[in-house]
Amino acid sequence: MRAPPPQPNPLARAVLPPPIPVAKGWLAAYDGTHGPIVDLSQAVPGDPPPEALSRRLAQQGADAGAARYGPILGDDALRAAYAQDCSRFYRARIEPGDVAITAGCNQAFFVAAMAVAKPGDSVLLPVPWYFNHQMTLELLGIEPRALETRAENGFVPDVEAAEARIDATTRAIVLVSPNNPTGAIYPPETIAAFLDLCRRRGLYLILDETYRDFVGGTAPHALFAEPDWRDHLIDLYSFSKSFAIPGYRLGAMTAGSALLSAAETILDCMQICAPRPAQVALAPAIAETADWRAEKTRAVLDKADAFRRAMAQRPDWPIRQIGAYFCFVEHPFPDRTDVEVAKALAAQLGLLVLPGSFFGPGQERFLRVAFANVDIARLERFADRLALSDTLFSRNEVAA
Repeated sequence: MRAPPPQPNPLARAVLPPPIPVAKGWLAAYDGTHGPIVDLSQAVPGDPPPEALSRRLAQQGADAGAARYGPILGDDALRAAYAQDCSRFYRARIEPGDVAITAGCNQAFFVAAMAVAKPGDSVLLPVPWYFNHQMTLELLGIEPRALETRAENGFVPDVEAAEARIDATTRAIVLVSPNNPTGAIYPPETIAAFLDLCRRRGLYLILDETYRDFVGGTAPHALFAEPDWRDHLIDLYSFSKSFAIPGYRLGAMTAGSALLSAAETILDCMQICAPRPAQVALAPAIAETADWRAEKTRAVLDKADAFRRAMAQRPDWPIRQIGAYFCFVEHPFPDRTDVEVAKALAAQLGLLVLPGSFFGPGQERFLRVAFANVDIARLERFADRLALSDTLFSRNEVAA
């Protein structure tokens, strides 16, 4: 008698499918009546990499040396260049040995989660959360324990509320600032207070700063000046947005030696090393592209201002928070779910954004807009087309 076919890991089957492809599927119903699609669903750079970096990437792609394995925690040159850049930015001493290079920041978070917690443990995750963080924890059998934030407080998490959610299973607290999905930029004193909480309760603070370069040149906190930061802080970063190289998959983790030792074991089983050609090309580009990156930051800030102005003409779609790459908008349909609204915008108006509920419970009144990847003209087109939103539910045109 033949046994039933094997089934995938139930933890993987229980996690929702990747949200971006799900949302992009809604555009199939749009017939183009109102003009070109305006896709504000995903945070991707709208520009190519800086020219010098593109040349190096091409050169290293053909170099036999870069095709070989490298050190598990990253090439020495890139770790040193990144540590030097961080030391300058945060005005604190960060050593190359404090840095690990990963295949993107999502992998950095995956490794950090595995390094600090085991199945059955919990990690505090402010809501709304970045869905890949929640998905990662569930895949690993770690409870993503929701820490509620509120629109009236700018979606900034509260330290006292966080402490009330800690129990014997809790191993870490996650912060994302500038925040995905809301765009909230946490005050330095709030970030410092969370590190103090982790210090008092024996936890790690996992601080995802993927979008830190898009708020200007001021350091967002002073945690690296703390003498014991290596005992409690795991700082995550992505090269994807700042250098416009998301397809090359490079991220960084900055932490103490005990954490990086665990990370090295995990990375050896997961990837052996991050993509080498991109590492070799990026190491000298960090210093060389400072002016280019500053220019792109100014462009993103200009887009945020333009989006504010455009949305001011749509007071029934109020902005509840905006910063870096993202905006959290409240939709004007209290009798409709956020998913229904997002589907209707895509299918009828060709406007693609993500429902708030993709980012956790209690977010059904919101939509996330990723505005940084398009030009100002398309942001204005988005706001103009919202004028037609009062007809969204007058016809049965929303895909099931």
